[in-house]
Amino acid sequence: MVSRTRKFRGLRTHGRGIKGGRGAGKRGGTGNAGLHKHKFKSMLIYAPDHFGRKGFKRPARAMSYPVAVNVGELASLMPLLKEKGLLKTEGEVHVADLTGAGIDRLLGGGRVEGKWKVRVAHASRIAQEKVEIAA
Repeated sequence: MVSRTRKFRGLRTHGRGIKGGRGAGKRGGTGNAGLHKHKFKSMLIYAPDHFGRKGFKRPARAMSYPVAVNVGELASLMPLLKEKGLLKTEGEVHVADLTGAGIDRLLGGGRVEGKWKVRVAHASRIAQEKVEIAA
């Protein structure tokens, strides 16, 4: 039996039409090719959300990145707080102003070393309990 190629010898397109034998010819391209051109109607029907933006992006000025410190790190912050004049010692109790140091939150990780009174914009419930128990 003669091969398919031999069968079509002398026929210009080998039975495929003009562009059928080159690349992704008869299909109109591979993948998403032509979604803004010849496949636009099918895109509107089957994938209407394919193009365009989705969701939103918050502006940078609206974003806030609070600086947080764990209760266990208070002792290591003592030199920095003393240098800035934000730490006072009243007897055994250390009185610290973390808001002046640019710290927004006090979190409850670690152990409290010594007695502390802390001034901060926001403190977690566990951090408050640990500082009160130590004092």
